[in-house]
Amino acid sequence: MSVVSRSGALGSADSIETRASWIVAPTALTIYAVSFGAPVITVVALKPIAAELGSARSVPALAYSLAWLGSAVGGIAMGRLAERIGVRWTVIFGALMIGTGLAVSSGGGRIGLFVGHGVFIGLLGNAGINAPLYIYVSQWFDRRRGTALALISSGQYVAGAIWPPLFEREIDAFGWRHTMLIYAAVEILAIVPAAALVFGPAPEALRGPGAASGPVAGARVLGLPADLALGLLCLAAFLCCVPMAMPQGHLVAFCSDIGIPAAQGAEMLSLLLGCAFVSRQFWGVVADRIGGLRTILAGSACQLGAMLGFLLTQDEAGLFLVAAAFGLGFSGIIPAYVLAVRELFPAAEASWRIPTVLLCSGSGMAAGGWLAGVIFDYAGFYGAAFAAGILFNAFHLVVIGTLVWRQRRRAPGRDASRPDAARAPA
Repeated sequence: MSVVSRSGALGSADSIETRASWIVAPTALTIYAVSFGAPVITVVALKPIAAELGSARSVPALAYSLAWLGSAVGGIAMGRLAERIGVRWTVIFGALMIGTGLAVSSGGGRIGLFVGHGVFIGLLGNAGINAPLYIYVSQWFDRRRGTALALISSGQYVAGAIWPPLFEREIDAFGWRHTMLIYAAVEILAIVPAAALVFGPAPEALRGPGAASGPVAGARVLGLPADLALGLLCLAAFLCCVPMAMPQGHLVAFCSDIGIPAAQGAEMLSLLLGCAFVSRQFWGVVADRIGGLRTILAGSACQLGAMLGFLLTQDEAGLFLVAAAFGLGFSGIIPAYVLAVRELFPAAEASWRIPTVLLCSGSGMAAGGWLAGVIFDYAGFYGAAFAAGILFNAFHLVVIGTLVWRQRRRAPGRDASRPDAARAPA
């Protein structure tokens, strides 16, 4: 029996939120902060890994991208599995696989790095944690779902804020291979007990399908067939995550190239992701007020402005400001996608629709990190990569702007009673 199952009942008749909901959410936040620390080692050690393996920077960049891609691809199966056996077990399994992946990555060359990151850290590891926890936490909230999703998804940025300076010092003292082994032990010891103690059945799942108000199966979404609407959301998720990944995956190396020490680059990355954590809480409150789609559009516009800053600035102080602005701007986008899915589609379909969108966002993160490395290897500087990211961001604004326009065009509740039309978000 879990801690939360003993600490609170389902809640009032009109809400599933309880005190237990606010035990589950911070626990998920902590687990994300630890699990997503694993691939950050490769970001901080990008140049040492490339030098030791006698390879281009695109090799460690590809390993980092494979971790994201594996997590995204595996999320669909893990979301269904968590629905059957419980999220507690997929999270525990994922933690053990991340530890295994770090060990595999530390012990081999290029193949070991790719297999460790792509298969173990991504496909079997974070896949068992990322999408299942998004679905699970969304089942504990209805009134403040956007706020809760923003909180837990901030774990990725907590990881990015806390770990890079520590990894940089540890890599300098012990090397990147030993750093991976040490972190493997830390990660397993932190996640496994927390998941075992806290993650019990969610109240929305216990109430059963149809107990809560919301979209119904077979309804059109924004006047479109449901699968077409989901396809456009998936395309948008891919497009926005390509530029999102570029500064996160290459900022330390970019700083080193223009004469800024790696230690300052790591601190800059920590600032970027620390600002993302703080602002994500703001974006969560905004999403609860204006909805998921409009939040995505606003965040994407802010991300585009910050990407222009990376393209135009090479001064250290200026880059610290741009990094902070980038973190403040883009951070609300991913949880807003999850919220949009919950607003637009039936709750019973969340176990596969949410991982499908996250598959595309994770694929975009993977493509962005890899593409920046490839463009650098070809062009010899990161400005060309950032320019490509700006183009992807511009296309994203077109796609998501179209969906927002369709949402505004349809009066709230206009088609709620029609079986072939989308119901208004609850």
